[in-house]
Amino acid sequence: MTPTRQQNFLWARICLPLLFCFSSGCSLLTPKTTAQAQPTPVLRLEVDAPAPLNDLLAKNLDLGRVNRLAQGEALHDGELDRLLAAAPQQARGLLDTEGYFNAVVRIERSEAAGLPQIRVAVQPGPRTVVRRVDIQIQGPLAADAEQQPHAREAAAALRRNWPMPAGAPFRDAEWSRAKTASMAGLRGQGYVQADWVDTLARVDAAQQIVDLSVTADSGPLFRIGALRVLGLKVQDTQTVANIAALKPGEPATESTLLDIQERLQKSDLFDRATVSLETRPPVPEATPVVVQLGERQLQEATVGVGFGANVGARVTLNHVHRRPFGKPWLGRNNFDISQVRQRWVGELSTQTLPGLYRNLVGGGLERLESDTDVVRAANLRVGRAQETRNIDRLLFVDWNRSSTSSALGNQQSDAVSLQYHGVWRSLDDLVLPTRGRVWSGQLGVGQAKSSPGGSGPFTRLYVKLDAFRPLGSWYGHGRMEVGQVFSAGDVLVPEALRFRAGGDESVRGYAYRSLTRKVNGIEVGSEVLFTASVELARPILARLPDLWGAVFIDAGRAAAHWGDIKPAIGVGAGLRYRSPVGPVKLDLAYGEEERRLRLHLSVGLAF
Repeated sequence: MTPTRQQNFLWARICLPLLFCFSSGCSLLTPKTTAQAQPTPVLRLEVDAPAPLNDLLAKNLDLGRVNRLAQGEALHDGELDRLLAAAPQQARGLLDTEGYFNAVVRIERSEAAGLPQIRVAVQPGPRTVVRRVDIQIQGPLAADAEQQPHAREAAAALRRNWPMPAGAPFRDAEWSRAKTASMAGLRGQGYVQADWVDTLARVDAAQQIVDLSVTADSGPLFRIGALRVLGLKVQDTQTVANIAALKPGEPATESTLLDIQERLQKSDLFDRATVSLETRPPVPEATPVVVQLGERQLQEATVGVGFGANVGARVTLNHVHRRPFGKPWLGRNNFDISQVRQRWVGELSTQTLPGLYRNLVGGGLERLESDTDVVRAANLRVGRAQETRNIDRLLFVDWNRSSTSSALGNQQSDAVSLQYHGVWRSLDDLVLPTRGRVWSGQLGVGQAKSSPGGSGPFTRLYVKLDAFRPLGSWYGHGRMEVGQVFSAGDVLVPEALRFRAGGDESVRGYAYRSLTRKVNGIEVGSEVLFTASVELARPILARLPDLWGAVFIDAGRAAAHWGDIKPAIGVGAGLRYRSPVGPVKLDLAYGEEERRLRLHLSVGLAF
């Protein structure tokens, strides 16, 4: 394994000081050089003020800097008197920036051990707050706000999202940040040349209130124009245009550009994508969109070795070809070999077509072994997919075959069906969500034939809801899934189309796919499914905000009929590391039915 740049840097930080130590006879270990001698102080300063103001004054008053600047040299005659005379005004000026316009500052001087002892006592008084905010808009945005929906929403957003509303404490730093953030938001709405033409804070120190007034000149609304693509070597410009899906004439908003950038990065064709507007010279009515790309390798293979709580020790091989046969297609193959499951999944698809669609053909082979049976499955699908930021759709024709070997004998089932799968997302973050919901749905209709058994039509339904919501200092995640297979008589659909519960992302505390119906003690796929989960998580330490602790309770089971479902309960606690690729989850769960603890490890969220 090649060391990463960060690893090299870490070893350098560890080894270089040791090397220097030994080459210099370990003189670094002697007491003389363990710390640089501090200059002799020329005065001692004490600031008596509330904690945040204490630090502000101690660091920024001339009296607080004098020891460092004097470097041990005694102050000249009259210098200390000058510093003491200037200190009250300096302190009040600093306190004004924090919104304390009526602060009382007292300077006390004494002598101890031959050094001047200076005490700065502060009574800050009440903090000034914002009484009212007046936001005015001029330029094309003001003229269009009554007729154009985009202009109306941009004007409303500027006022609605102002960061210092009435009642907020007034601070100079927050006042500056409010103006910067609000103008960035307006420019992000497509008014690229917008700027403040007037900003004013009227302070009434006697009443501790401030009135804010700002006036923005929007400039023209910039609209989407031609696409310019830079950096291509192998891939097609048309593919980039299909992914970008530009609509000439629509407002050139920041969210539009970010959506294009996100789709390019998710396409798996590029390792670098930057999307920007060409505003020099400005052409507001048709602004060119510039896409700077870095292509990924034409072929990549990834080998992994690890352990999964559901499947045990495993080896994986993933291969992707980003232009097989020299065509604008994508070829993927995944081999996953573990103790209980051996699987190959492959797909050949077009690169993104107009409308964000892809045509695809795919298939798979799988062998899955449990304590009671061995299931072999094969499938082939041909279909069409569409993937957008908030909605994924997949419509395909599917052929599926499975055979099961157990103590009950051998069973085989074939099915041909038309399937529609969809995912509908409304989340604050697609990778690490804390608010929103995701609906997943599957509908399939087809014809099945089983042996033993008969043949006939069937319908398969599946619905899953994931909901995320902040709850004070905690974050909640709720999940529920329901599924059912409808078939006539003794028709049995293939195992891959039936349901089982248990394991990661299902009911923790139980083995993978173990919560299902049994026939003569043998676990088999079921016709109905119900699972539910409630989880609460929060950061453990302030200095490690990405490390969370969690508690949860899961319940569910798969069965032949709804009346047979007696949910198995799993409870536990775990750790969450919020990595850039999704949460890494380590859970210890107690299965109430089995009366034992089970460890679960998973990465990412399955939507």
